[in-house]
Amino acid sequence: MLNTLIGDVGHLSVILAFVAATVAAYSYYMAAKGRALGDTDAGWMKLGRGAFIVHSVAVLSVIVCLFGIIHGHRYEYYYAWSHSSNHLPIYYMISCFWEGQEGSFLLWIFWHVCLGLILMRSAKRWEAPVMTVFAGVQLFLTSMILGIVLGDLKIGSSPFILLRDFMPELPVWQTNPNFVPVDGTGLNALLQNYWMVIHPPTLFLGFALTLVPFAYAVAGLWKGEYSAWTRPALRWSLWGGLILGVGIIMGAYWAYETLNFGGYWNWDPVENAVYIPWLVLVASIHGLMLWQRSKLALRTSFVLVIATFLLILYATFLTRSGVLGNASVHSFTDLGLSGQLMIYLAFFMVLSIVLLVSRWKKIPISEKELTTYNPELWVFVGATVLCLGAFQVLFTTSIPVYNAFLGFIGIKSNLALPADQIAHYTKFQLWLGVGVALCSGLAQLMWWQKNDRASLTNTLTVPAMLALLGAALVILLVQYNGKKMELSYIALLTTALFGVLANMSMVFTLLRRKVSLSGGGIAHIGIALMLLGVLASSGYSNIISQNTSGLLYSREFDQTTNQDNVLLWRNDVTRMGAYDVRYTGQYLDVPGVPGYVDKQMLYRTDDEYKALARSDVKRGDKVYYKAGDTLEILPENTYYRVEYQDRESKEKFTLYPRAQVNEQMGGLLASPDVKVFLDHDIYSHISAVPPIDQEKDWSEVKEHVLSIGDTIFLNDYFAVFRGVEPAKQTAGLGLAKDDLAIQGDFLVSGEKKQYHVHPVFAVRNRLIGRMPDEVEDLGLRLSFLNVDPEKGKFTFGVSTTQKDYIILKAVEKPFINLLWSGTLLMALGFGMAIYRRRRETEAPAVPAPEAGSRPRPVIPRPKAVA
Repeated sequence: MLNTLIGDVGHLSVILAFVAATVAAYSYYMAAKGRALGDTDAGWMKLGRGAFIVHSVAVLSVIVCLFGIIHGHRYEYYYAWSHSSNHLPIYYMISCFWEGQEGSFLLWIFWHVCLGLILMRSAKRWEAPVMTVFAGVQLFLTSMILGIVLGDLKIGSSPFILLRDFMPELPVWQTNPNFVPVDGTGLNALLQNYWMVIHPPTLFLGFALTLVPFAYAVAGLWKGEYSAWTRPALRWSLWGGLILGVGIIMGAYWAYETLNFGGYWNWDPVENAVYIPWLVLVASIHGLMLWQRSKLALRTSFVLVIATFLLILYATFLTRSGVLGNASVHSFTDLGLSGQLMIYLAFFMVLSIVLLVSRWKKIPISEKELTTYNPELWVFVGATVLCLGAFQVLFTTSIPVYNAFLGFIGIKSNLALPADQIAHYTKFQLWLGVGVALCSGLAQLMWWQKNDRASLTNTLTVPAMLALLGAALVILLVQYNGKKMELSYIALLTTALFGVLANMSMVFTLLRRKVSLSGGGIAHIGIALMLLGVLASSGYSNIISQNTSGLLYSREFDQTTNQDNVLLWRNDVTRMGAYDVRYTGQYLDVPGVPGYVDKQMLYRTDDEYKALARSDVKRGDKVYYKAGDTLEILPENTYYRVEYQDRESKEKFTLYPRAQVNEQMGGLLASPDVKVFLDHDIYSHISAVPPIDQEKDWSEVKEHVLSIGDTIFLNDYFAVFRGVEPAKQTAGLGLAKDDLAIQGDFLVSGEKKQYHVHPVFAVRNRLIGRMPDEVEDLGLRLSFLNVDPEKGKFTFGVSTTQKDYIILKAVEKPFINLLWSGTLLMALGFGMAIYRRRRETEAPAVPAPEAGSRPRPVIPRPKAVA
């Protein structure tokens, strides 16, 4: 039975949200039009505030309706059918919400609502012009989910469209117009990870936060307040830098945990589209700091703050227009929104450029001459390096856009993305890291003191000498281990060490002076550590799963796969680097049971999400399920248990890399498991397994007629027939009152342990049935074929198959914890800077220096800045 009410309510709420955003934008504009900052028309202000509150309530209504559709499994709606399924846990249903384009737009809109409500209370005299921009952006964003068709014009894509309207060509609608699927297609397998529950909201909050400084910058240009906007914009920019940066690293860690390309950053265009605006955002923070401290770089600050938001819009266009369809593995497909996205981007780009050009000469500048001994120079150079790095990534990532545009105007383009994108980007971005590390150390040391040749030499000597000594020691160690260091690696190593030591030196100096700690110093230490972590883990990863057997695993594999993977037969010990490794079987995830459960302990049923326990499922002394109990399983993922033992220290650990068969996504999807040590990670993932979805190739059945107590030899193993007993319900037989079932009881001795095997012989409805039992560890299957009660003889069949195996890749990633710990320090530094500014209020208006005037020199003295 179709339920169209919730969809109708949701769609009407979208329309209401769009109309209310339009009214709010116009009302706030009229309230501020032709008036000085802080002087507003009370009537228009009241209408603007009311309209934005209505918009906020309507957005919340849309969210409730869409999540209600997903959570209620209302598969008559295309969004629920295409993104969710019956067996998803609640936290993955939350991920379903923003898996699709419409849901992710809605998430972005929601964060803008939250920020807009905060600004209505905190922006004070800036409220009208800032909220004009805010509501205007909401107008455009809400239009993306309107889903209104006017003739040939489509405005937005509605998340509330019915399946029959989205796919009208399906024949089922002819016979049953009210057909509702019993299940959905499910959440993308790669997104079924806890990071996907928290990463997208964090990232979209970072996107949303870039709108606030942009709105202040536009408001400053509009109202002729060319400097007062910088103070609130800096606070909001710090929040944006913190949250967007953390969101990016969350995505990197998700890739590290979930994908099997062997790292955390693949220079995919969608990754780049987020990285670019973050670099420019960080550069804008430094520009705003320069104005706050020395009345420098105000024009630069305007340009960078505006560019950050425009790059967010451009990133949205890249990832959602379909232009990257052949260049990125995780961009969205085109839903017909390309035109809207271009209009959205063009509107704010034209608005910004027109305002900047018309006000450019009125923006105050300083003629202060910067010398080598001015810290402002090195801050400015560092910001320039960040922008150059962003431009390099932007230029290459945009190649599909150039081709699409040239094709649109009838010009054939031969531009192509680099064949090896990782090498292409890394070659340039390594030098970006060198520049950032060097400038962060120099600027921080110089920021807190008066500088001349003597004082600067004294300050730089110790951290510079220690950095050179540390780099020399590392280079010797690398060469001692038979590896080389390229010039770019040496430069990055030296400057990153200098960045750490220089910033630590200044932090300790401030502590001695009893001055509040510098958030910038802590953040710079974190970024330098991140650079060291990237250099060590990516530049010197060590593949420990080298194929030393001389075997070619498969002609279908490329040469690298055959060389860099190890074949593990089940229960056989194999040498791999410094470890002895043993693959011990397949496991499944059973909700409510810690860890994973051996598949051999479970009888599978006709319902793929349910199984019967063959024996007690317990952890320690706690029994979670008794033999015969029905339990729920998550069957899509198989976990492969791999035991590691260090041959020297005898230390043991166990990993569970997972894999699943997903033909829609290219076959085998493998996710790694990682063992974390203090100075390195062991990163392991499955490269190949026997075909999971195909019947095993069993040998011809060999019959054995046995009496109780007989022993038979099965290849390299032997089995004792211990007796016959009534079959247990754990076999999933579903026996009726007059049915009969017995099972043989065998004890099979393998290499490492003994196995209880129970083949079943059943008579149901006067028909004979047999249920064989399999020992996956040994590749054996026993069938109960016949009973001769007069002679006390029992006939069993034995067949064999190729022993289970996996092909595994294992990589040692040295010092990768420097990357993650550096991220935490960077976030801490941003947080400290935000905390320092929590009580700063808008400074009273002070006449800014006119163009061409020379301000009084500022004597630096210790004070806490970011």
